[in-house]
Amino acid sequence: MSGAYMNSMLTQIERRFNIPASLVGVINGSFEMGNLLVIPFVSYLGSKLHRPRMIAIGCIVMGFGCFLIALPHFLMGRYRYENSLSVSENSSTIAVCLANHSQFSMVTEQSAEECRKQAGSLMWVFVLVGNIIRGVGETPIAPLGISYVEDFARTENSPFYIGCLQIATVLGPLFGLLIGSYCAKLYVDVGFVDPEDVTLSLLDARWVGAWWLGVLICAAVSFIVAIPFCFLPKSLPKEGEENSAELNTKGNKTLLPAENAAHVSTTIREIAKDFIPYLKSLAYNPVYMLFLLITVIQFSAWIGMITFMPKYMEQQYGISAADAIFFIGVYNLPIICAGYFFGGLMMKKFKISTYKAAHIGFWSSIVEYLIYFSAFFMVCKNAKVAGLTMSYEGLEQVSYMETNLYADCNRHCDCSTKVWDPVCGENGIAYISACLAGCDISNGTGKNTVFRNCSCISAFGNDTAVLGQCNRENCGTMLQYFLILSLVCCLIYSFGAMPGYMVLIRSLKPEEKSFGVGLHSLAERVFAGIPSPIYFGAMIDTTCLKWGTKSCGGEGACRMYDSDTYRQLYLGVPSALRAVSYIPCVLVLLILRKQNKTLVQEDKELEAREEENGSVEQKDVPAAQNSTHLHQETMDL
Repeated sequence: MSGAYMNSMLTQIERRFNIPASLVGVINGSFEMGNLLVIPFVSYLGSKLHRPRMIAIGCIVMGFGCFLIALPHFLMGRYRYENSLSVSENSSTIAVCLANHSQFSMVTEQSAEECRKQAGSLMWVFVLVGNIIRGVGETPIAPLGISYVEDFARTENSPFYIGCLQIATVLGPLFGLLIGSYCAKLYVDVGFVDPEDVTLSLLDARWVGAWWLGVLICAAVSFIVAIPFCFLPKSLPKEGEENSAELNTKGNKTLLPAENAAHVSTTIREIAKDFIPYLKSLAYNPVYMLFLLITVIQFSAWIGMITFMPKYMEQQYGISAADAIFFIGVYNLPIICAGYFFGGLMMKKFKISTYKAAHIGFWSSIVEYLIYFSAFFMVCKNAKVAGLTMSYEGLEQVSYMETNLYADCNRHCDCSTKVWDPVCGENGIAYISACLAGCDISNGTGKNTVFRNCSCISAFGNDTAVLGQCNRENCGTMLQYFLILSLVCCLIYSFGAMPGYMVLIRSLKPEEKSFGVGLHSLAERVFAGIPSPIYFGAMIDTTCLKWGTKSCGGEGACRMYDSDTYRQLYLGVPSALRAVSYIPCVLVLLILRKQNKTLVQEDKELEAREEENGSVEQKDVPAAQNSTHLHQETMDL
């Protein structure tokens, strides 16, 4: 829940701290850095210690990390967004074009003075450190929880139980995304600022939601969830053997304080003496090593896509962050939950072998991959912004040059190109500011401000503009197609995820499961979880058409992207990565096929031996009967 919420709030964090997407990727990857610090030790030592209590400690640490993430909101001042002109003054008429230059200079000087007083420019470091701590706390949950279930469940039931755990890991993100959608609709300083004084709409690139509120909710939930784990036993009797007195006695003994003290007193040297042999055994396991490679490549694609999916939907289809988060939660997560459930249920009901499970996982992924290419054709045109995606004459052209923001119609205004305060003209074209639209005067205050006598708009017949960007055209239909496509892809991929995961579990020896699953998570985080958001964010930054400006000077968060280039990079890089991942997938299938043939051959030989032994026994019976008959005749004589 906390992970999904944090992921949904990355855009809000980017805007609040005025940082680029690449730095947001570093913050997102810091969670995996926290995992990296402790996961090898937790995974190996966890099976020898009290696993439920270690999970409880992890929940408490996660709660503390969430609290630290929210702390900057209470240390920073009120959110001040870019504003080329104070439109909330009592004066009903303001000379926009004439007042712009002096007004902007005054705002810049005031911001510089505040910048010297406040130390808020590096407050994002609190979020970074808090996310690292949250990653440390999350570490015990997956490897120890899965191994705990696997150790005490029947072999045929464990896929179903682990599937139920995966369902829980989908319900949590669903709640997190719903909370995120709600918080994104609330202004960041909710409760401290009059909503009427806020001139921004939810679609404005400067809008920042109450990102800190949901983090505090996640912190509280993490603390509460830790409580029941403290009362779970260290071990349980094997499922189906609960009535065995011997096992019950053994299970009860493990709960005694004296027994626990004996385990705790085990030295690190004694515990760690098998570390190298385990590592060597896994290194010589071809199925396991290839599965690690597949995971790293495919997760590199998925993590980058999931991290920036809300931003992609905002930029591509012109919807608010709150709506994007809500759609992801409603369309994707429930269907993923269904796919996990039916995949695990199928494994349990039909008792599918490892070889067949690998085929199910592979072909379901291939089918989803081919369907996924349809997303390239679900196109929505760039928003019409003069000087960025269109010329002032109304011709479509993409420009990364600030000099193109000037035209003959606004040169007399001496406008600044640093401020992002867009207005929508009656001609359906947006302008970076009222000044760059050539507007002479404004009437009204706050959200009701109307700009008139706009020289850049008058060429199209009208000369008025209102605050905010113009609505995108014909994006609603494409958005629905994209959501339906994501629903179908999630269902197919998640259906094969559980059989694929069981290939990993069953490739490990019982004593290697905790360590193997933990090492798998470690590789996933080091080579995919950490770098993927960073280079995805850096790629997205290259598509930025207009950067915001910090109050202290310098580039801030991006205000507008080239949605066409964004789409090509966002969808193209994952498709290339996934194509490469299918090479080791084929190798795994070939290895399992060979192992399966060996097992079938051994079974046939065993059956042949049993039949041969059975026929020998049948021949011995008449011989014994004849011997008994002769013996009886001798006795009679």
